[in-house]
Amino acid sequence: MPRALQLDDLRRYAIARSLFAPTTLPRAIERLGFVQADPLRAPARAQDLTLRHRVSGYAAGELERRYPRLAIEEDFFVNYGFLPRRHLALMHPRTPRTVWDAARWKQAHEVLAFVQERGAVHPREVDAQFAHGKTRNWFGGSSNASTQLLDGMHYRGLLRVARRDAGVRVYTVAHGHEAPDDADVHARMDELLDLVIAKYAPLPAASLAQLASLLAGGVPQWRGERAAALARAKRRAARDRVGGVDWYWPSGENPASSRHGPLERVYLLAPFDPVAWDRRRFEQFWGWAYRFEAYTPAPKRRYGHYALPLLWRDEVIGWANAAVQAGRLQLECGYISGRAPREAAFRRALEEERSRMAGFLSVAD
Repeated sequence: MPRALQLDDLRRYAIARSLFAPTTLPRAIERLGFVQADPLRAPARAQDLTLRHRVSGYAAGELERRYPRLAIEEDFFVNYGFLPRRHLALMHPRTPRTVWDAARWKQAHEVLAFVQERGAVHPREVDAQFAHGKTRNWFGGSSNASTQLLDGMHYRGLLRVARRDAGVRVYTVAHGHEAPDDADVHARMDELLDLVIAKYAPLPAASLAQLASLLAGGVPQWRGERAAALARAKRRAARDRVGGVDWYWPSGENPASSRHGPLERVYLLAPFDPVAWDRRRFEQFWGWAYRFEAYTPAPKRRYGHYALPLLWRDEVIGWANAAVQAGRLQLECGYISGRAPREAAFRRALEEERSRMAGFLSVAD
């Protein structure tokens, strides 16, 4: 009789299935299914910090440099990020919750004609051509109205991101998306939720429900399908009850496999890395509450502006804040126990991770 599944099994399985052997950039994105993006660079953007563990020889900024040649899109899924083109097609044509009036659609069609004529446009070109003025953004500041309009056109599938120039999105006209029939909507929702489970598994039931709700941002037109799609996803997925919690993962995978043994290495993870993204699961696995504090006032921070979870073997034992000063990588580490492990193996592993990080940033160790 097989032994009962333990939380330790789930923790090792979560790490092993996400931190797979480094491969090529296209294959890594395909395997991840989605890479969450974030504009902060501390010391690199979140998408680069996620990919560096999973792509052989990866350098900061490589995704942005190679993006125009890859079969991927920059768009919204459960969060904003990068995903294979065919996954984006599952979410379109997208009908946003915010309805545009006739005047807004007139502006959009004028900009669309301008983009078609130019081929690809930077937001400042649109602003110079149309002088849309300023508008209040979601966090209370002031933004160019043209930028907000371009964002809305991108979300609606009228435009796509062709590339970035110095971090700014440059847009081109998007390919059309066929409207699915009702049966196809069910199939699309099933595929999207399977993608969610494959990326973030093993998932506690509450986290799976949270991600299904976040998916409403990618497919607001089908938000009424969420509950039924979540129920179908739970029936398709493998499940077990561990520690009083129902956990879900892709059918056919074995969380108790001996292949999921921990590696003798340190990983400094991005705040949005799949291993650390689910804060609920994080606390269940490692017994402490990691917080992303970039937008927390400095006096109230415990871990730091952009603390990177520090994974040693199969335990997240602390965090590190990384910065480049005078061309050299600086790491400030903190530990949940109050001190670093005393093992020589840990010190070597941390220095090796420091060296990998420096190489990724192209700075001195």
